[in-house]
Amino acid sequence: MTATRVSVATAVLLLSLPIAHAADAPAGAASCTGCHAAQAGVPEMRALNGMPAAEIVGKMTAFKDGTQPATIMDRIAKGFSEEEIRALAAWYAAQKP
Repeated sequence: MTATRVSVATAVLLLSLPIAHAADAPAGAASCTGCHAAQAGVPEMRALNGMPAAEIVGKMTAFKDGTQPATIMDRIAKGFSEEEIRALAAWYAAQKP
């Protein structure tokens, strides 16, 4: 297999990873992975998998009510209801880091 084919195959595999959990993920979860996938060296956008649900709820609530400064998360958080935030938090907390 050529290097190009390996690269394409790897890209396809990596792009399919978030989709593997899509069936059981709550609405909105796919939008989080765009920035919060495993990213070394970017603590502001750390991976959400395995993060305690209470921490996710707390951060999202703070972004939503404006008590946590943000560049974009304040606007994103306002689009989620409290129930949706709790569902996202529980789901991400249950995922393996």
